[in-house]
Amino acid sequence: MQSEVDPHQPPSAKADSQASSAETGWLQVLGPGILVAATGVGAGDLAGGALAGALLKVTVLWVVLVGALLKYVLCEGLARWQLSTRTSLTDGVFRSTPAIVRYLFLAYLAVWSFCIGGMLMSACGECAQAILPIGEPAFGRIVHGCLHSVAAIVLVRLGGFWLFERLMAVCIGLMFVTVLVVAMLSAPEWLDVIRGLLIPKIPHADGKGVAWTLTLMAGVGGTVTMLCYGNWIREKGRLDAASLKACRIDLAAGYLMTAMFGIGMVILGSRLPVDPSLKGANLITRLADDMQNSLPTFGVFAGWMFRFGAWGAVFSSLLGVWQSVPALIAQMLPGQGDAKFDSLSPGRTYFVVLILLGTVPALCLPYSLAYVQKTAGVTGALFLPMFALSLLVLPATNLARQSGFRNGRGSALILILTLGLFGVLAVQKLSTLFP
Repeated sequence: MQSEVDPHQPPSAKADSQASSAETGWLQVLGPGILVAATGVGAGDLAGGALAGALLKVTVLWVVLVGALLKYVLCEGLARWQLSTRTSLTDGVFRSTPAIVRYLFLAYLAVWSFCIGGMLMSACGECAQAILPIGEPAFGRIVHGCLHSVAAIVLVRLGGFWLFERLMAVCIGLMFVTVLVVAMLSAPEWLDVIRGLLIPKIPHADGKGVAWTLTLMAGVGGTVTMLCYGNWIREKGRLDAASLKACRIDLAAGYLMTAMFGIGMVILGSRLPVDPSLKGANLITRLADDMQNSLPTFGVFAGWMFRFGAWGAVFSSLLGVWQSVPALIAQMLPGQGDAKFDSLSPGRTYFVVLILLGTVPALCLPYSLAYVQKTAGVTGALFLPMFALSLLVLPATNLARQSGFRNGRGSALILILTLGLFGVLAVQKLSTLFP
């Protein structure tokens, strides 16, 4: 497909667009979906799958498939809106709502960015320290976390989208192979696995079954980072409705991989001793140690393989957030809108936000991240019902009517279900933050 190049773009942006258009092969088609999968699966998601597996066993594997389907529908709706209207989803919301909505969402995004930035730096530090120790564990976690953040800034600043996309493909390949191989080495009961995938059931689990089911469902495929898909498809030259089929293919591939990650982690959690008091990267590194002692064969191999896979998961998430979130924030600032959306060339605001994102959250590293993790979980849970609600109400706007954007009956039904399920989860998460 020959993509359209905006004549008003600066020369560097034109070159990037032409390079994207000339690219062929699987990375051209599946690239944005791979980026969604690699960014959306981090230490929290892997740990959440392991904890759910330990508590609910493989009877809830169907939940992973449902979660991936719901996230697919949300991202597909974002792509349909953007390709139909040539505006970002957030700009469409801001156009049809009072100005205060923009500022409230920017404040929300600032809180989320600080919390997720601190979590990702800490997670990278924890996983890297487990592979290459530097001094005491707490000191090594801080050093590794800062080094990973600096490395991500340099890669994003100097390597451009071409290098970013390929690094993410390597990381997700490492994650994919690791989780699946280690899950198979754990020797699960495959008949139970098949039942868990095909027969919906929610265990009671001392009254925690429903809460853990919703948490597992929401943890499949990220939250706020799904908005970044809009920028990534523009980088691939997908500018109009003719590109919707390619978006549906790469999203299906990306969320299929995401679902397989989740299934693998639930299986591992059901087979290994899991300490529910641990969270995030702490739990992931403990799982690697447990593999060496608990798996019947290849325990040492599986443990080290899982350490590298976990590192790939958290570093790809950090790299994806560092590359994409500054662009989201820059586009959402007042006065930017379509002018910023039409240019692929990052401006000064982008780099200022990138530096802030890569440095300020480091203030969290010396301290316990328990409250930061909880706040990040709440902000992420709040985003999902907002996303679904936006896609449900946008068809009624003038821009949607002019462009022909609408939701089919199936999409609308799934969006309503998504709004209800994740709305309940958001209320539950808020109650834990403000008891």
